[in-house]
Amino acid sequence: MEQKEYIEKYEQSLMQHLLKMLTIEGKLGGQVLVTDDLTDKWNEIAPSYVKDSVKEVADYPTVSLGWAMYLGMAVAKYWDDDWKIFSQVGNLYEYVRDKRGYDYMDEYVREEILGLKGEAFDDMEKLVQTCAQQVLARIRHEQVEPQSALAYYVYLASVRVLYQLGASVVLHQLGYKFEKLS
Repeated sequence: MEQKEYIEKYEQSLMQHLLKMLTIEGKLGGQVLVTDDLTDKWNEIAPSYVKDSVKEVADYPTVSLGWAMYLGMAVAKYWDDDWKIFSQVGNLYEYVRDKRGYDYMDEYVREEILGLKGEAFDDMEKLVQTCAQQVLARIRHEQVEPQSALAYYVYLASVRVLYQLGASVVLHQLGYKFEKLS
């Protein structure tokens, strides 16, 4: 199988697995809620996110994966709050990261951007950890040679999926859904 096809199949399979899990958990309604704005923003910020996160893979693999989900949550919340302002921020990833630093980005997103406290704060952490652990298990199951070009592309696909699902979870919580127009 060609590498591009392999990555596409991997990404689709991973998305379906996590979408099903999040739907069962009641965090999504069976659909990925991503807009062109959010996808375009990912394409813009992904290089700087990946540059930081890939350094963490060896020592903190679930952090390097899970932070992409938090980033999706932050961008979705900004999209809902006032996209005219936040879409003009140079690099939204760096904007979020620089508030408390990479290591505490998760807490900043949960506390300051999403406004979570107490049990909701902890539940969101558990949700992201579970998703990141599922992705890590899936990556290991693929038995891709570490530090290879293929491993890099699998990682890129994985963080893209987590970003999209993070955004979807927040949009779902805010009451968004896709409906057919008649």
